[in-house]
Amino acid sequence: MLIDGFGRRINYIRVSVTERCNFRCQYCMPEKPFSWVPKENLLSFEELFLFLKVAIDEGVDKIRITGGEPLLRADLDKFIKMINDYKSGLDIAITTNGYLLKGTAKRLKDAGLKRLNISLDSLDAKTAKLIAQKDVLANVLEGIEEALSVGLKIKINMVPLKGINDKDIISLLEYSKKRGMQIRFIEYMENIHANKKIKGMYGKEIIDEIRKKYIVKKIGREGSSPAFMYELEDGYKFGIIDPHKHDFCESCNRIRLTAEGHLIPCLYFDEALSIAEAVKKGDIEAASEVLREVLKNKPEKNRWDENPPEQELSSRAFYQTGG
Repeated sequence: MLIDGFGRRINYIRVSVTERCNFRCQYCMPEKPFSWVPKENLLSFEELFLFLKVAIDEGVDKIRITGGEPLLRADLDKFIKMINDYKSGLDIAITTNGYLLKGTAKRLKDAGLKRLNISLDSLDAKTAKLIAQKDVLANVLEGIEEALSVGLKIKINMVPLKGINDKDIISLLEYSKKRGMQIRFIEYMENIHANKKIKGMYGKEIIDEIRKKYIVKKIGREGSSPAFMYELEDGYKFGIIDPHKHDFCESCNRIRLTAEGHLIPCLYFDEALSIAEAVKKGDIEAASEVLREVLKNKPEKNRWDENPPEQELSSRAFYQTGG
């Protein structure tokens, strides 16, 4: 069993398989050029799997595959099958922008994928294009419908931005509700790579917007989920991911692994240790030692505060760690 320095059980790992992305979202990397880490610097699926076996044997039972955009990496279904074949019953999910989902959803499900978290920031094509800096909406919606049709469970992620897509909060809630998908509204996490002109909405502001049409009941956090849950009168539940709140990190059960092999204890922090050398040599014991050192150094909480000063903005590149 993996336990960090604050007594929290770690049973969840997010694995970034690429930092590449086909979007240039305003809140992530709007100005990053299309230049990337050389392919030879990335860990192979076999090397990533070697480390995951260590983590699974120590009690990790939830694996989220992220990017960048993970569907840009070829043969992702084969990687999922490796994991699923090693131990059935694991909760294997992908976080994706959904653009490449059409035509791949069944293959991913057949390999052992259980769930998808899909970023969808607007149902208006112009707004979606403004945020992603690409005409994306039609492809994403088609991908969602195909994933639902093959039986994959889906959660929708939306980042509300003032004056940009704040008007779409209720329409996205209703779109998700109609299709049996849970939506989570994510507070914009300030970072140095984002468009400096954008301003996110805090959880209270999002709830106030929804209450213009619906009666909303507060539920609270469920287990180790990062979302604070709410419920409409008809029983539909939705969540708000609010890293600015003081209790956000209390039950954190996650660590993150980048495509280059950096093991990261916290989304905010830049501190990381590398497992790359160990797994390239097939040295399971050395990889295990790195894992335990990272757990020992996992911080109690992140540093996201409301209205942080410019010099304290996170330098974490979400396209490397998958958010």
